[in-house]
Amino acid sequence: MERVLGIGGYFIRASDPAALGAWYRDCLGLDADENGVWHQQEGPTVFAPFEAGTDYFGSRAQQTMLNFRVRDLDAMLAQLRGQGADVAEETQELAGVGRFGWVTDPEGNRIELWQPA
Repeated sequence: MERVLGIGGYFIRASDPAALGAWYRDCLGLDADENGVWHQQEGPTVFAPFEAGTDYFGSRAQQTMLNFRVRDLDAMLAQLRGQGADVAEETQELAGVGRFGWVTDPEGNRIELWQPA
């Protein structure tokens, strides 16, 4: 059986694609090239369907949530707050899994930040 090798891309609608791309670059350090190609660090990727009624993604209109692995969650959240980003106050820790925090991008998409255990 053929299998997928990993996430090949994540595509997101935006009213101002250039501005949203700049936000991801400037606030999260996502260095994609002019074609949107980003060479990320190797590590785990979680694929997990959630119940349709979940509030975990923020708005019920948001059907998916992007999760980024980070080295230091506290430093990333402080950096985002320093840039005026909409950062959730709460964080969560799951034993053996890691710590989680959330930020909402300028287009209203909730993003999860994960510091693996």
